[in-house]
Amino acid sequence: MSNITAKEDILNLLNKIKAGEVSPEQAVNLLRTETFSDLGYAKVDHHRSLRQGVCEVIFGQGKTPEQIVGILSNMRKNGSHNVLVTRISQQTADFIANSNIPINYHPIPQLGITLSGKELPRVGNIIVASGGTSDMAVCEEAALTAEALGNNVTRLYDVGVAGLHRLLLRLDTLIEARVIIVVAGMEGALPSVIGGLASCPVIAVPTSIGYGANFGGLSALLCMLNSCASGVSVVNIDNGFGAGFIASRINQMKGL
Repeated sequence: MSNITAKEDILNLLNKIKAGEVSPEQAVNLLRTETFSDLGYAKVDHHRSLRQGVCEVIFGQGKTPEQIVGILSNMRKNGSHNVLVTRISQQTADFIANSNIPINYHPIPQLGITLSGKELPRVGNIIVASGGTSDMAVCEEAALTAEALGNNVTRLYDVGVAGLHRLLLRLDTLIEARVIIVVAGMEGALPSVIGGLASCPVIAVPTSIGYGANFGGLSALLCMLNSCASGVSVVNIDNGFGAGFIASRINQMKGL
C-alpha cells in the first residue's frame, strides 16, 4: 500500500484493521511518514490533505521548472494525486511533461493539473461570472480549481454592467447557485449587482484589467470592499485560485 495522505485512506485503513485484512503493525508502518520533506528549497507538506482534505497546491510563479519538478516528484513518491500547479508558463508545463510527470495544462489561466488520480465526483453548483472576456484568465483559474476539487461549475462570461440585460437573461441560473464567484476589473461593479439578486454567498474577485486609473485592480478592489449588497466577500486582486478554493469549501459544507 502507498503512504497514507487523505482522510478517506485513513478510514479505509481503519476498516481493514477492523476486518482483519491489515495488522496493527502494518498500519503503524503505513502511518509512520514524515509530516513534510525538506528539499532545501521547499518543505513539502505531506499531511495537508489530512488537515484540510486537499493536498498541497504549488504556486508556480517565481519557482524554477526544476524546483517544481522536484516538488512534484516528492509528492508523487508520497502518494499525492490531482495536484494543482498555478501560474506557470507553457515552457514550464512542457518541462514538467518531459520529466515524466503527466500534466493537463490550461494556457489561458496558466494552470496545470498533475499526478491525476481517481476523479472526484462533482457536487453542488458554483457559478463563475465575469464582467468581460478580458477577465477570463482569472475566471478559468477559479473555475478549474473548483472543478478539480469536486464541484459542478457553470460559467457565465461577459455579463458585465455595460450590458446588464445579458445577466438578467440568466437570472434563473443565478437563483439555483449555491455559491457565485464574480470576477470583474474596471470599476468592479458586477459583484454588487449579483449580490443584490442572489441569496447565496458571493465571492468577488477584482482583476487588474482596466485603464490607468484602475491602478492595477486597486479601484475594483476598493469598489468591491465597499459593496452595498449583503453577502459579498472579496479576495485579492487576480486571485482566481483563492476564490475557487473557498467557493468549494462553501459548496461542500453539509447542511447547505
